[in-house]
Amino acid sequence: MKHKETRTIAFLFLFICAVLWTYPLLWAFFTSFKSTLEIRSVMRSFLPVEWTIENYARLLVGNTSAPLLKWFANSMIISLSHTALVLVIVSLAAYGYSRLNFKGRDFIFALLLGSMMMPGVVNLVPLFGIVQKLGWVNTFLAVIVPGAGGVFNIFLVRQFVKGIPMAFDESAKVDGANDLQVFWFIMLPLLRPVLTVVALFSFTGSWNDFLWPSVVLTGVDRLPITPGLRLLQGQYVINPEIAIAGAIVAIIPAFLLFLFAQRYFMQSMSLSSGVKE
Repeated sequence: MKHKETRTIAFLFLFICAVLWTYPLLWAFFTSFKSTLEIRSVMRSFLPVEWTIENYARLLVGNTSAPLLKWFANSMIISLSHTALVLVIVSLAAYGYSRLNFKGRDFIFALLLGSMMMPGVVNLVPLFGIVQKLGWVNTFLAVIVPGAGGVFNIFLVRQFVKGIPMAFDESAKVDGANDLQVFWFIMLPLLRPVLTVVALFSFTGSWNDFLWPSVVLTGVDRLPITPGLRLLQGQYVINPEIAIAGAIVAIIPAFLLFLFAQRYFMQSMSLSSGVKE
């Protein structure tokens, strides 16, 4: 009986949390289909009285001052490229720190973990100086390359690799495989769950990044969608429903990605999930 009561309390608590977290999203979604007159009315309803797609039409069709579709395409290019680079760097680094024996390996990795204690904003000025020296200001490389070797991602994948028995490596090396072949043919298939989670985090992190793209991308046509929403908000300050419609468009990719990749979360939490007995 006590176990049943505990489950009921836990269910109610999680249900309340779900309502609190989803209500703002639902409110924004329904508001994007309301007219300006309805938004300004005193008696506001949660659902639109009259559904309209005028906000999306004004936002997406023939809008040269706030090219949302261009920003969307820029974000997609930047986020996909950044995610691909992250997967390459993180998987190789994690394999090296967990499987290869070289002098100072553990000390170097400890230094990397220590760098996580530094707030990211501290690196803003020196990172901008490096990007400026490389001539990457107002180019996509400035937002694709920095941050590709995230220490947390390396740590996560390294812990996953350490849960894979060394017998896999030893068997492959007995058959004549070198370290690169072991990584490509043995490790990568087993790392699929955790790399999926890393890809999810990297994509959404790049997609939602606001500060760094606002600093290094100066042209309006170069902006990704998240910094672009700031300009959209300023342009449609008296028409908040249009800015809200832009925000709804911006969250669609991340929402779909979480929807289709959520089953890999639990797999990634088990360090031996890639190993079949």
